[in-house]
Amino acid sequence: MTSAENGIFLVADEGGDVVGTVMAGYDGHRGWIYYLAVVPDRQGSGIGRALLESAERHLLSLGCPKINLQIRDDNPEALGFYEKLGYRLDAVTSLGKRLG
Repeated sequence: MTSAENGIFLVADEGGDVVGTVMAGYDGHRGWIYYLAVVPDRQGSGIGRALLESAERHLLSLGCPKINLQIRDDNPEALGFYEKLGYRLDAVTSLGKRLG
């Protein structure tokens, strides 16, 4: 695990091959899961769960009270993954602006 202050970057490897990663952070108010990925042929093996749970533990150790994440509407598999792990839809609106 590599951590830069309140940032978290975890890598799962098998025999020296990267099979998953998660990037998370804590801004002092909320924690964020920015990216979580597992190579396709290892999805469903528990790697994503282990990475997410490790990130959650690290955020909790920083005093983080709540974790947010965003999922594209066209990714029902990811939504199902997070729902199985206790994440629920928040009554908020996410806004974005592309620069450049």
